[in-house]
Amino acid sequence: MLILGIESSCDETGLALYDATAGKLLAHAIHSQVAMHEAYGGVVPELASRDHIRRLVPLARGVLGQAGRRVEELGAIAYTQGPGLAGALLAGAAFAHGLAFALGVPAIGVHHMEGHLLSPMLSARPPKFPFIALLVSGGHTQLMKVTAAGSYELLGETLDDAAGEAFDKTAKLLGLGYPGGPAVSKLAESGVPGRHKLPRPMINSDDLDFSFSGLKTAVLTLVRGREPDPQFHADVARAFVDAAVEVLVAKCVKALKKTGMKSLVVAGGVGANKQLRAALGTAAAEKGFEVFYPEPELCTDNGAMIACAAALSLHRRNLAPTTGANTGFSVHPRWNLEEIT
Repeated sequence: MLILGIESSCDETGLALYDATAGKLLAHAIHSQVAMHEAYGGVVPELASRDHIRRLVPLARGVLGQAGRRVEELGAIAYTQGPGLAGALLAGAAFAHGLAFALGVPAIGVHHMEGHLLSPMLSARPPKFPFIALLVSGGHTQLMKVTAAGSYELLGETLDDAAGEAFDKTAKLLGLGYPGGPAVSKLAESGVPGRHKLPRPMINSDDLDFSFSGLKTAVLTLVRGREPDPQFHADVARAFVDAAVEVLVAKCVKALKKTGMKSLVVAGGVGANKQLRAALGTAAAEKGFEVFYPEPELCTDNGAMIACAAALSLHRRNLAPTTGANTGFSVHPRWNLEEIT
């Protein structure tokens, strides 16, 4: 079965064609709205929604052409049902249901974070169940216990800012552009380690929750009233990255120890961070666990993870997808991943 996957939860329009029978990604394409939102220093929901509408049809044609397939060959349309920006989600959902209705095939709603969580299944070295998953992005920082596809238990999450959100806010304090995460990470490479000491919030707590708001505030206190100085900013960026990474790694190690598991999946935009990957690699070698990531191009939001998650959903429920008389649909801007278990 060929599944067209559609991701439109925020500021990237991603489409992909996935062969569920062969378990193979045939083609995928992503359009990023970064340049459009950069002038505003963050995502403007209305602009994001309108841009998704403009991009969906050309990208769908593009992935079909890239794979050498016809639209009539599609067996299902998968789309991000939530969480995310309401208007952006509706753009993808409306396109998915319209196309599915025209073709007489089912439209399958997918949880955005489940897509990220399962995205390493598309890599050359996929993980095996069970595992611990660190979902780390601009909107989410969560630790999940994953027993199987569709079986998720929340172990810990951020109590305030997500890690990626803290990266973006720190970037703004340092006068860097949007998106802030990659910019802070790059600037940190030229910073001197240990020149500034920033807090490691909740690193010694007994639970597996996170907090990054205080870390961001500590950066604000450090830079307030200071004249622009490239080396000072680089040193602050290094201190921030070191603190955030240390907390993330410590919580991952604690989750693995508490559950007795030996596999860790890291997914979401911040999962591409070089310092985080290096620190997790060191910890894995010392503690004796394995770390799995999506392919680099699939760390960001993408349609491939949505199509893959839909295929695994159909497989685990042993259902043949069918179309129904009810053509209504809804989206879930706020949606707890555990609710789909």
